[in-house]
Amino acid sequence: MTTPNGYSINATRSDESEDEEPLIENDAAHPKCCSVRLNLAILMSLGFSVVYALRVNLSVAMVVMVNTTDPEPAKNSTVFHACPLPPGTENSSDTFSQPAGVPQYPWDSETQGWLLGAFFFGYLCTQIPGGYLSGHYGGSIFLGLGVLGTAALTLLTPVAAQMGSYWLFTLRALEGFGEGVTFPAMMAMWARWAPPMERSRLMALSGSGSNFGAFLALPLTGYICQTLGWPAVFYICGGAGCIWSIFWFALVSDDPRTHRRISEEERDYIINSIGPQGTGHGWSVPLASMMLSGPLWAVIIAQMCSNWSYYTLLTSLPTYMDLILHFDLQSNGFLSALPYLGAWIVSNLSGVAADYLIERRVFSVTVVRKLFTFLGLLPAAGCLVAVSYVGCDHILTITFLTLSTTIGGITAAGIYMNQIDIAPRYAGFLLGLTNTFGTIPGVLAPIVTGYFTEDHTLAGWRKVFWLAGGINIGGALVYTIFGSGKVQPWAITEEEREEAEKKRSRSIST
Repeated sequence: MTTPNGYSINATRSDESEDEEPLIENDAAHPKCCSVRLNLAILMSLGFSVVYALRVNLSVAMVVMVNTTDPEPAKNSTVFHACPLPPGTENSSDTFSQPAGVPQYPWDSETQGWLLGAFFFGYLCTQIPGGYLSGHYGGSIFLGLGVLGTAALTLLTPVAAQMGSYWLFTLRALEGFGEGVTFPAMMAMWARWAPPMERSRLMALSGSGSNFGAFLALPLTGYICQTLGWPAVFYICGGAGCIWSIFWFALVSDDPRTHRRISEEERDYIINSIGPQGTGHGWSVPLASMMLSGPLWAVIIAQMCSNWSYYTLLTSLPTYMDLILHFDLQSNGFLSALPYLGAWIVSNLSGVAADYLIERRVFSVTVVRKLFTFLGLLPAAGCLVAVSYVGCDHILTITFLTLSTTIGGITAAGIYMNQIDIAPRYAGFLLGLTNTFGTIPGVLAPIVTGYFTEDHTLAGWRKVFWLAGGINIGGALVYTIFGSGKVQPWAITEEEREEAEKKRSRSIST
């Protein structure tokens, strides 16, 4: 299938270099403003905002769900504070007041770490199945049900907490189980919806909803906890997810061919620009070839490394703001959210910049993906390390933490969409595969953080930040050496190869 001017960026190439990859002319593109594909990106972005609100609300609520951050200290013992308390609070209680009748629980640091990591135990289980089924059937039903199921379970959080930490752990794991299909489903949908010259900006816009959700959820959770009590957080977030799912199922279609309100011009542009790679992969996938693919393993390793620092801050930053810097709950929520506002802005800008560089042929797809990954991971690691040496300086700490996550948003146009470059047809399955490995840090990072920071000292947190920074650097180096933006041979069907050979023979003969 060709574009209006005779070729598709996803057409199979034989001996051409990547820099000679045919591109769609600008005048062939359907206008982006108010298009169905842009509306899809916005609705997806809102969905992932809800998804991340459901994921991170426990991080802030945990501060008030426990009646102390540690078990009751022994009599005549002295409570040690790594940083001095704000003036006037030396003799005040460490606990945050809650409305009358709102329960609190005596969970120690280790228990809190396990509860914060519980989500990811379930999240691990459905990434690959979700990506596989989305690639075969289409992603809209799985993305919609993933959000709806997670939201419905979130409504049960206060009941589970009242029953005990084991019940809450199980509920959070089930929430992760439901949410695990959402990102693979998103990738499977964009394989059918995103014209190659718009992939970076559309996918960055939709995926950046996760950062925007974290930005909104963290301060709002703190405010709701103080005014309405922590159970209201889970009722409100869960209700928002249920409402979003109604709009999703009413407005979205798996494929531009089946969308009821798309214009014929936009439908033809999308289908022709994507080419044959924009179809489902059927029941079979070249699993052995995938497992031997160097570019795929580069994505896996880099994504694991990037996620370690991201999940460390996502789950543990409110605790750091509370125990080390002693911010009040509302300030804690706002300052914990600030880095994600920066990441949301930068990730969208990086998507636009990446498309510009590819469309203008300034760099190849491979160079663009490596450049944005390297620039997103390496400086972010330096900022994390810097945090560990500024001690109790509130301004510098917030500055470096914000810079670290903000700069990390650049990777949105790098490794986080590379699956659709190397194998568009299998993009959903590949994202499920890479995200399964990428979720391992979500399980381990809160547990490791809890282990390092049992005594709540700056030295313990320094280990946390150094580890995250070092892992970031390792991911940047691996991807820079082994990453690729070319469609891999195992992602091309025999029919596509034969068609490419015919076209090549005709071009030579003429």
